Amino acid sequence: MRDSDPTACVLIIGNEILSGRTKDTNSGWIADRLTLLGIRLQEIRVIPDVEATIVSVVNEVRARYTYVFTCGGIGPTHDDITAESIAKAFGVPWELNEEARAILRSNYSRDEDLTPARLRMAMIPRGAELVANPISKAPGFRTGNVYTFAGVPRIMQAMFEGVAPHLKRGNVLLSHTIVGNVAEGRIGDPLAALQRCYADIEIGSYPGQRADGTFRNSVVLRGTDRERLAAAAREVKDLIQSLGGEAVDEPPQ
Repeated sequence: MRDSDPTACVLIIGNEILSGRTKDTNSGWIADRLTLLGIRLQEIRVIPDVEATIVSVVNEVRARYTYVFTCGGIGPTHDDITAESIAKAFGVPWELNEEARAILRSNYSRDEDLTPARLRMAMIPRGAELVANPISKAPGFRTGNVYTFAGVPRIMQAMFEGVAPHLKRGNVLLSHTIVGNVAEGRIGDPLAALQRCYADIEIGSYPGQRADGTFRNSVVLRGTDRERLAAAAREVKDLIQSLGGEAVDEPPQ
């Protein structure tokens, strides 16, 4: 990673994730999109619907990374406390935003349909910029470098795509995978030596099994320089073959 490359943290907020009742798919989706934008995702955290925790973690990570993306906790019920917690993290009031109120009102034919519970979704930190929600209208928002999205995957994705053109981009990481059949215990030391020679390339080893039950080990290389990446990949392939293994060179991505 270069010093100029933007960094990010994803915060998944919700007791339902921690209990296992709801499976998190948002973090993986955001990770894929950030990779394509050249933004280095440095952390993913799952935290509960606890105000003190949200405030503390948001303040910690917003000071550390270029961007923070939160998912969950901006709905109409009592346990949706993300917006209020973000306001406290920034030391600003949590208040009714008239633009957000008008957006929500456009969903209904009568004023009385905009119930107090629904109005909670128009309560955001003072000074925050709304993030459009083209699916169900209730907006997300940006406070400083913290983007607060809905937890419903389809809505979160639409919100992210709305802000993506405005994010600072970095050098896109390319990836190259060598699939071999040499165990990590044999390849570990020479692979570590290779990593020292290619400090600018991320090299990871991931063992697994093929569909027929036979052993496989995927060595994944990631870097921004296509030629350096190809050179390192060739050395990994040669290393596996020198240990008597077979190596399949998958195309760069």
